Amino acid sequence: MEAYSIEVKKLAMTILRQMAKAIKMDDEEITELFTDRVQTIRMNYKPPCPQRDMAIGITPHSDADALTILFQLNETEGLQIRKDGKWVPIKPLPNAFVVN
Repeated sequence: MEAYSIEVKKLAMTILRQMAKAIKMDDEEITELFTDRVQTIRMNYKPPCPQRDMAIGITPHSDADALTILFQLNETEGLQIRKDGKWVPIKPLPNAFVVN
């Protein structure tokens, strides 16, 4: 898990540097903003609950930082986008990353 975490952080910093270049921002400046930030890994496995009102889960549609890197292990839906005021599920691409 530690090795994975290190590699995802490297990926995040690379993406942030490229985003900075795209908006003509000094990539060193954006690196300074995010280098010492807390990195969170959230793993979710939620089998269906027969009583939806009794289910425990995470806050829907919540990303706590500037960048989210989501690994889609299989074809289980979970990611949604907001389109025309409604939340729409996105069909996962197995073994792919989604960057938001």
